[in-house]
Amino acid sequence: MCGIAGIFDLVGRREFSRDLVRQMNDVQFHRGPDEGGYHFEPGVALAHRRLSIIDVATGQQPLFNEDGSVSVVFNGEIYNFQELVPELEALGHVFRTHSDTEVIVHAWEAWGEACVQKFRGMFAFALWDRNRASLFLARDRLGVKPLFYAFLPDGQFAFGSELKVLMAHPQLDRGIDPHGVEEYFALGYVAEPRCIFRGAAKLPPAHTLLLRRGEAAGTPKRYWDVHFSCDNPVSEHNALEELQHRLRESIRLRMIAEVPLGAFLSGGVDSSAVVATMASLSANPVHTCSIAFDDPAFNESEFAKMVADRYRTDHFVETVKSDDFDLIDTLAALYDEPYADSSAIPTYRVCQLARKRVTVALSGDGGDESFGGYRRYRLHMMEERLRGALPYGLRKPLFGLLGRVYPKADWAPRVFRAKTTFEGLSRDSVQAYFHSVSILRDSMRHKLFSHRLRSELGGYNALEVFRRHAARADTDDGLSLIQYLDLNTYLVGDINTKVDRASMAHSLEVREPLMDHPLVEWLASLPSSMRLRGQEGKYLLKKGMEPLLPNDVLYRPKMGFAVPLARWFRGPLRERVREAMLGETLASTGLFDVEYLRHLCDAHQSGARDYSASLWTVMMFEAFLRNSGYRATSDSARVAV
Repeated sequence: MCGIAGIFDLVGRREFSRDLVRQMNDVQFHRGPDEGGYHFEPGVALAHRRLSIIDVATGQQPLFNEDGSVSVVFNGEIYNFQELVPELEALGHVFRTHSDTEVIVHAWEAWGEACVQKFRGMFAFALWDRNRASLFLARDRLGVKPLFYAFLPDGQFAFGSELKVLMAHPQLDRGIDPHGVEEYFALGYVAEPRCIFRGAAKLPPAHTLLLRRGEAAGTPKRYWDVHFSCDNPVSEHNALEELQHRLRESIRLRMIAEVPLGAFLSGGVDSSAVVATMASLSANPVHTCSIAFDDPAFNESEFAKMVADRYRTDHFVETVKSDDFDLIDTLAALYDEPYADSSAIPTYRVCQLARKRVTVALSGDGGDESFGGYRRYRLHMMEERLRGALPYGLRKPLFGLLGRVYPKADWAPRVFRAKTTFEGLSRDSVQAYFHSVSILRDSMRHKLFSHRLRSELGGYNALEVFRRHAARADTDDGLSLIQYLDLNTYLVGDINTKVDRASMAHSLEVREPLMDHPLVEWLASLPSSMRLRGQEGKYLLKKGMEPLLPNDVLYRPKMGFAVPLARWFRGPLRERVREAMLGETLASTGLFDVEYLRHLCDAHQSGARDYSASLWTVMMFEAFLRNSGYRATSDSARVAV
């Protein structure tokens, strides 16, 4: 894996400061400690940090075509590059290396913007074509690899693999975007294409951006989408056979490397399926790693050991203390933007552990979204049946009233926690799903945000992120709709962001066979009953893995990669959370209602309510402000410096 950076002059042919470009590249040294490369010419500067995985000897970047007129900096892997080489050679292109990177420059020459349609992999790249005076940027279909960019005031365009690359440029507008704040406190991340800073953006997954010198700035263009047709007539028996074939192909492609390779093994269905398949493809024991927790409520290591023992993997386990909360500021520095998924802590630790043994690790990420594994999918579909039984005109006032008057009973057995269900039944499908996944729901954000911030939002609600994607979903199937929403929001903004930053912090490449786009497309063609059947999520995957994995792994309740936030905030982090919530950093922003922050602390620490997720979300925003060098200004454009 690597890091890319660069500057392009949209209006002329200025020479860029080499010191500035080196500084932009050096802040992402962790992404590629093996080598650094640069290309400078009038109007263009490209930079690259390399983690050597394929063609270690000759795959340095920037990499050029035969006459040096096309150059590319690339982060990721093109898994089907070996298939593309002979196709391009037949068109007259000459290869000087054995790297997947060189395929990109020749594919651009052969097919132009459509080259991305040929690539199977995870990628973010920037390609400079001198003859066309154009810069072409692209991001992979499911957003595994990140790409930030900024149009700067004087006609410069800057880009990088992480936001900190852009922050190294003195012209970046670091005023905080109030819409980004709204999205963060609803979702736990700032959703693509928005960034927490007004002056920056993210290139969305499955999009390209073409810029030409002397022309008006282009806009991102979508080149792929997943279509949940649910109309594949395949029988269950044949689907199971095809699933095995597709998994083996995806995993085989991702086992190509010239450095030590292994896999994460959590003991869950997805990572266990990946390891079982890897074992069938490898003549040598698979390297696997797991972390155990000293708190049994969060420990899955016994299930990981079952799989490791069955396949005689070279298994490596370390125990993490349940009070492993010293990473708060480290995480804020890694993620650059505010990021609220507390499972970033164990993810950071398992990447740290894996890097002791391997340079590349396969993961099970993406399985829940494509196979239909989240518990919330089952709950949503139960609500959908109830929503379908009553017209919206009746549901909205009836269940809206019940949702308002029914008490919030976090302390009660789950059967009595009906408030959320009532609230969900009063909404349409998209609004209900958004409500169910929001960290701070609408009413809480209204109380949390200051009058000033609410005014700046001008009525904007993060629900619009879901509405925008739902309008493109093109499906009448309830399960498919929410899977489509997750593939475009949660998978990209939360899961892929978490894994990319945590792995790159340790110069570890993580590959994602369950996000192989042909596999995702095929799964979307199947009837939704093959994904969720009754109360059983991941139906097809579990049935397919029954001969290969223990039932205790396949059919136990999903545990997740969690940490004990509620206990931390009433115990060892009691004073730290109060300092963060009620200290000067948050107060100086003018973004929040200080009395509501106090209420969140008091109610949680007294045991009256469980506000742990909300407190963590606010704490990570406060850590982001401190890490970014935030300072308050006299106007609404609060900035980080």
